[in-house]
Amino acid sequence: MGTPRDSRRAQAETVVERLHEEYPDSTISLNYASRLELLVAVVLSAQCTDERVNEVTSDLFETYTTPEDYANATQDELADAIYGITFHNNKAGYLQGIGEQLLAEHDGEVPDEMSALTDLPGVGRKTANVVLQHAHDVVEGIVVDTHVQRLSRRLGLTTEERPEAIEQDLLDVVPESEWQQFTHLLIDHGRAVCGARSADCDACVLADVCPSEQGDSDVDLASGEAW
Repeated sequence: MGTPRDSRRAQAETVVERLHEEYPDSTISLNYASRLELLVAVVLSAQCTDERVNEVTSDLFETYTTPEDYANATQDELADAIYGITFHNNKAGYLQGIGEQLLAEHDGEVPDEMSALTDLPGVGRKTANVVLQHAHDVVEGIVVDTHVQRLSRRLGLTTEERPEAIEQDLLDVVPESEWQQFTHLLIDHGRAVCGARSADCDACVLADVCPSEQGDSDVDLASGEAW
């Protein structure tokens, strides 16, 4: 008889396999053309849709092209440039601080180590993982955004609530070769089928293996939160 971890590993493999078939072109949806642009876009994407970020950065990236541009701008100037992004005033401060710190500590380059990235203003482990994976081709973790938090709990891959704890559970059950793509697959499925407010279980390719749909989960299907 298999262990609970064996069961979660088998579940993760099934989830990945089916979602690959459902979303064969799944990839990051932020627009960027450099490591700096990716870092800025991911910082702006916190609690904001990628679509809105892409709208704002289409102009932002024409004006602010180097760390010096961000470091030398005032916070008010940056706030105006990213107006429409959630918490734009706070994020303007982050961008200014990132520019200053990249110049002071990293010769104007976006670092390729987790500790150096998370030391930058406004950069947590989720943002750092995205930058490592897509800017440096370094995959040492799984990006846990709101979709991954919600779906991984609904699908019985974790019972944890904090992103850091969820990531540790996922690292233990998701095949390492799928760590990067796992996030994109769950984001696509969360957007298309398994929403935060409601889930279209009739259209879900995972319905027959989903403990939430089967009524065997400790997660409220409507909210994604524990009862």
